[in-house]
Amino acid sequence: MIEETNPLEEAAATQAPPSSESNAENIEELLEDNGEIPELIDPEASPSEAAPPSASSDEDETDYEAAFLELRGSYAAKERECEALKTQSDDRQNQYLRLAADFENFRRRTQKEKEDLEVQIKINSLGELLSVVDNFERARSHLKPQTDSELTMHKSYQGVYKDMVDRLKKLGVSPMRSEGQMFDPNLHEAVMREPTDQHPEGTVVEELVAGYMIGERVLRHAMVKVAAAPEDG
Repeated sequence: MIEETNPLEEAAATQAPPSSESNAENIEELLEDNGEIPELIDPEASPSEAAPPSASSDEDETDYEAAFLELRGSYAAKERECEALKTQSDDRQNQYLRLAADFENFRRRTQKEKEDLEVQIKINSLGELLSVVDNFERARSHLKPQTDSELTMHKSYQGVYKDMVDRLKKLGVSPMRSEGQMFDPNLHEAVMREPTDQHPEGTVVEELVAGYMIGERVLRHAMVKVAAAPEDG
């Protein structure tokens, strides 16, 4: 019986492993050729020198710088926007203050106009009644009751006169006291001048038609006679 052999196994068996002596010879040959053992890696080289720098670090730095510039620009824009809003708010506040002042002035003006109108209406109404008072005063000064019936009638209309005067006083009407006062064009209307040395020139010597006040305002000017300098004669 013939044994079958594998050619690969035979080749491996015939090829002997290199001995230590052959390895030593090879090393000696290298030393003779070069004089030194070649260094494949420098043990003192730093990692950065050993490997080339990565481009990603430059890209990261560029990204950070761009983000910072964008953030700074956004902050500046917001700051300008805030300043514009503050200016707008100040303008609105000033407009509001001016509007409030205008409204207050309008309110005061309309209130004064209302009060003046009320006083003017009162003056016009009461002025019409003063002629009635004048008639009562003329009747009292000219009529002299002689009989009991005339006296009764006199007391009757004098009662009406007194009631009217009392009501006028309640409304703020008061008579002027012009006689003996210096002539005042704001209060008096001079209808006559009388030369005399009994009174200083410009003195009211007689009140022809009574004047009246309502509060601090003139209801009716008094018609008066004013003293003048005596004529040389």
